Amino acid sequence: MALSLVHSTLFSKTSQLFLHTKTGFSHFSSSIPFSSSALPSNPKTWRRPVISALELGGVKIARDGFVDVVRDDPTNNVPDTIFSKLGLQLHRRDQHPLGILKNTIYDYFDTNYSNKFDKFDELCPIVSVKQNFDDVLVPADHVSRSYNDTYYVDSQTVLRCHTSAHQAELLRKGHTHFLVTGDVYRRDSIDSTHYPVFHQMEGFRVFSPDEWEASGVDGTSFAAEDLKKCLEGLATHLFGAVEMRWVDTYFPFTNPSFELEIYFQEKWLEVLGCGVTEQEILKRNGKLNNVAWAFGLGLERLAMVLFDIPDIRLFWSNDERFTSQFSKGQLGIKFKTFSKVQLCFFFIDGHCFICLFFLIKN
Repeated sequence: MALSLVHSTLFSKTSQLFLHTKTGFSHFSSSIPFSSSALPSNPKTWRRPVISALELGGVKIARDGFVDVVRDDPTNNVPDTIFSKLGLQLHRRDQHPLGILKNTIYDYFDTNYSNKFDKFDELCPIVSVKQNFDDVLVPADHVSRSYNDTYYVDSQTVLRCHTSAHQAELLRKGHTHFLVTGDVYRRDSIDSTHYPVFHQMEGFRVFSPDEWEASGVDGTSFAAEDLKKCLEGLATHLFGAVEMRWVDTYFPFTNPSFELEIYFQEKWLEVLGCGVTEQEILKRNGKLNNVAWAFGLGLERLAMVLFDIPDIRLFWSNDERFTSQFSKGQLGIKFKTFSKVQLCFFFIDGHCFICLFFLIKN
């Protein structure tokens, strides 16, 4: 069984789709976060435009398509602790482990595909139910749509559960090669490998008939072979010369579908999920005679392995003992643990007192 550390990504087994699981494969340097302490005591009476919160978050993101987060909507289940994460965008910080990993993956695609892939890492995380579920063929009765699993702004608007929520829109706009990176949100309990806000990257490539017809194979086989070659190269780029294996699986939005595993640190590690895109998705978005492939991976999951970070909550830390350990462009610097206890010395009437502060972060 593959080693699994954190959230499932865009691609996970049917019973695990869009859920945080301990058995599925997975799919944050400093800014001033929006403070929940500034909110009214009764959140049901609070109405704040998303734009304002995102501006307070440090890194501004694209403004198109913003909606208001209406806190008195009876279907809204977004707590202040989650709302405060909007706009922090840890994946856009070049000296943060997630930003370092994202840029390393960018380097791979830029080098091997001559800058063909368009990159999107600031798309608004507030999307419609249609974008988040319908556009990627999630069944109407699927458990991932429940209020127990997804953060709803209102009955038709959610905090995206995956970066695939932007897939259809980008296809309609004419993009044929793209990488989408962003923060995603799923309701979950918090522990060392689970957090309700995490980060994903999706890759997508569209082929035209002239690209596969000369090869003598059908479009689906051509796309699957190209996909595997691409992702094996990416795994080597990130982990070095490692043993790999492909596992056939099922996802509702790709057929055939695969998981890539590598043998790393004496364990099989599930790296990502992928497959040849379902024709229905392409047809709905104006790609009638094309085939395509897609993959999805979780940045935290891979960063925890590559940087030896033992707890997913550390990615959110502003503690200099954490943030100062990482440098732009330096993939795989091993995290050095530090004490959760700090000493404080102070003097009263000539007497020295020592206090111990235990640093605890949820």
